[in-house]
Amino acid sequence: MKNKLLILLAIISICSQLLFSQTITPDIYSWKRNTTGITGYNNIPADVQHVHYTSDYVYVASTNIPSYPIGPWNGNPNGATNQNFIFKISRHPVENTGTKTRTALGHIGVLSNGVTFFNPKDAMSYHNQNIWHQNAVVVEAPSFDSCLGHPQQQGEYHHHQNPKCLYTPTPNQHSPVIGFSFDGFPIYGAYAFENTNGTGNIVRMKTSFRKRNITQRHTLPNGTILPTTQYGPDVSTQYPLSYYIEDFEFVNGLGNLDSNNGRFSVTPEYPNGTYAYFATMDSLGNSEYPYLIGPQYYGVVTAGNTGPNSGHNTVPDSAIEYSGQTGASENNFSLNTFSLLQNYPNPFNPKTKLSFVISHSSLVNLRVYNILGQEVATLIHSRIMDKGIHEIQFDATNISSGMYFYRLTTNTFSETKKMILLK
Repeated sequence: MKNKLLILLAIISICSQLLFSQTITPDIYSWKRNTTGITGYNNIPADVQHVHYTSDYVYVASTNIPSYPIGPWNGNPNGATNQNFIFKISRHPVENTGTKTRTALGHIGVLSNGVTFFNPKDAMSYHNQNIWHQNAVVVEAPSFDSCLGHPQQQGEYHHHQNPKCLYTPTPNQHSPVIGFSFDGFPIYGAYAFENTNGTGNIVRMKTSFRKRNITQRHTLPNGTILPTTQYGPDVSTQYPLSYYIEDFEFVNGLGNLDSNNGRFSVTPEYPNGTYAYFATMDSLGNSEYPYLIGPQYYGVVTAGNTGPNSGHNTVPDSAIEYSGQTGASENNFSLNTFSLLQNYPNPFNPKTKLSFVISHSSLVNLRVYNILGQEVATLIHSRIMDKGIHEIQFDATNISSGMYFYRLTTNTFSETKKMILLK
């Protein structure tokens, strides 16, 4: 009886700890925190310096300098400088059901390494009429460095498109969270589940925008016929199709994504589903319009992040600093060692994701046991698996609530972790 009581107390203790850690959601743990003092361009501290959170917001402090090499910027007289940003990201983003907010010039979101990104415009328009807006990805391309970024006049290094050096798109793996829009919704890389319910193959997310079939710029994408004084230049070698934002049109259903360049879907980090944006690119890996976020935000934009001199929010005294010691995953692991990661979500009902790292091709077994040590599920049985990060879903629909253990074994490695099923 005493032993049973001790076991029950242990389960209650673990459950309480896990329930607390459940507050550590992707908007908290997805950032590339600088825990080693690494520096980047011009010896400036790199990546995200601190992450604080409250029940409603995450506060991300960064220098806006990445840890990967940046520069030079041909023809660009500006250099990258420490911006001392603190961005405020909503932990409970909601759709803007009214008139959507259009993305403006300047930063419209922040990548997971604390570097900002802008919309596709470069602030210039044909004859300064604010009608035919230049596409920065085309017009400013010569000034981009090898990571596809450059600094603006105040030294803010930024991207307008898929951040080439932040992550490597892998066709057979769901892309990671690569940042957050200032409406609080996550931004993923180019690859995701084929179906919005989290099933199907991993496929490339395709934009629903396309180049218009025009040779003269006499009309806008919505069909508006312009007076001759507002015509843009004819399509030519000097002004190729895609030189202006208005050279693109949205066709509903053409691709996987909506006019905001996102969709509501189940992802590894959001097993219950979330609206998410995706970095769009073609089959060769070239960025495709609208690149990261569409012409307008899907959700309600948090104040303090956009507009002149923005991005310098104050962290409230009540905020907790994230140390990386709790939560579903911080992705601080090496591909050179075997590792079994904590399942997510945890506690769960009835499905959860189990992730592990294989350092080299190995024979793998992954099994689930109850508190008595009895095997309740075989998720992987003697399968040869390649080096990399692997995920598998565990469906506990047919078993009862309680504490369970999952064990990863290879020829040279074995590790066991706990998880809680709460129905």
